[in-house]
Formats: sequence, structure tokens, C-alpha cells
Amino acid sequence: MSVLKGTLLIAGGAVLVAGCAGGSTTAGTAGRTRAPAASPSTAGPTATPTPTPQRRTLKPGAKGDDVKRLQRRLKDLKYDPGRVDGKYGLSTQMAVWAFQKVNRIKVSSRVGAKTWAALDAPEQPKPMAKKREDDRVDVDLRRQYLVVYKDGKPDLITHISSGSGELYCAKDRGATVARCRYATTSTGDFRTGRRASGWETSPLGRLYNPIYFNGGIAFHGALDVPRYPASHGCVRLPMHIAEYFPERVGTNVPVHVRRPR
Repeated sequence: MSVLKGTLLIAGGAVLVAGCAGGSTTAGTAGRTRAPAASPSTAGPTATPTPTPQRRTLKPGAKGDDVKRLQRRLKDLKYDPGRVDGKYGLSTQMAVWAFQKVNRIKVSSRVGAKTWAALDAPEQPKPMAKKREDDRVDVDLRRQYLVVYKDGKPDLITHISSGSGELYCAKDRGATVARCRYATTSTGDFRTGRRASGWETSPLGRLYNPIYFNGGIAFHGALDVPRYPASHGCVRLPMHIAEYFPERVGTNVPVHVRRPR
């Protein structure tokens, strides 16, 4: 884990200590005249503090070893940026969003000084409910992220997109008349139930690897998971997360959905 405390910085597997040593001094021996100090033109090399490496601001499209460091750090903290390939793509961007939300940083696709500093000393996600089962899913509707807990610890933290709150009209299965309602994701305590593998078509669109937890409301993969609430009520997941989400979350697992301050 990369931690910044005082002058100790662990970055990319190397330990760098900000030096505070000055030039060497020579003590005189009793009864011996101290030699004159060497002039600047003849003095040997002087030890200088080791500079703290500058970490550039990253944004989508960036490439390089610093992007790999970002991706590895996110993985260590249970955010999934996709492949550690040194390319700042969509999967890495959504992992950055989730990290910034948990750490109360203004959500942006840019990884600047504040985000780098938080990566060195990250916050833990706040539990959504008083009842904290060891294995559960917590959903934060205000900040649009969820946490899968295993054995009481975060096992996966990801960006989501929930109900937009907009009015829409659609026909339910078997209905002949469209029904109008608001696209909301209800808060409350639920449990995971029915699931399907691959793409499932519903009256409101296609859901990838859905896991239902509140009637027709499900966690599911989607091709579009924007930074804002945009669904009809389901909880959209990035596609690379939805690929293995059903393996992380079983049936009858508690789900706590809240809109905290």
C-alpha cells in the first residue's frame, strides 16, 4: 500500500525518503589546528535532499508507467480499473470516479494532486446501514457507488448509475396499456434474488447478468454508465464489473440502499 507520512513515500514499489542531510563536517582533534574549509571551487560534492518525484496529472487517453501505478493502486484498494496496461481508458476512468466519490473529492476524470494524495492515504467507504452483515452490498445513491463486502471488508467498490427520477411510460409484461411512473431506485433493505446469465430483455431495455433485489429492480451491466443517475430504476454497473459481479454476490445476500448526506 502506498502511504505518505511525513517524509516517507512509497511509490511504484520503491521507497523514497526525503533527505534532510547537509554537507559533511570534520571535527578537529585535540591539540591540532582545524584545516580551513574548502572553497566552493575545490569542495567535493555535497549531499542534497532527495527530491519528491513529481506525479503528472492524468486524464483519459494518458499512457505510461504512471498510469500503471494508478491502476495497480486502485486494484489494491478494491476498485477495478480493468487491465493494468498503462492505458487510461473507460474502465480506469470509472474506477477513478468511484474512488473520488468515496474520498469526497470533486468527481473528475483527471487524476491531479488531490486524488494522488488520497490514493496515498485513502478513506474507507462509510457503511450504509446500522446492521452490517459480513457479506452484503451497500449502495450509496447520493454519490452513485456501491460496495460489496466479504467477511466484513470491502471486496469491490464500483461506480454505478441508478434511477434518474424522470417520468416515463412503458408497458409491463403482459399489459396492454402503458403505465407511467418515475424512474426511482427505492431506498431500503433488500436481498438478492432471481438472476440471469448474459443479456436479458425487459420492457425497458436489455440487462446484462442481472441480479434482482427489489421486485423488478436489479444490478446489471450496461453499455452506458454515466456519472449521473440515468436508469429507469435499476442499478447499472460497468460492463467489466458485471462480467464477474454474480460470482462476488450470491443469492439472498443483504442489500442496503441509502441516500446519505
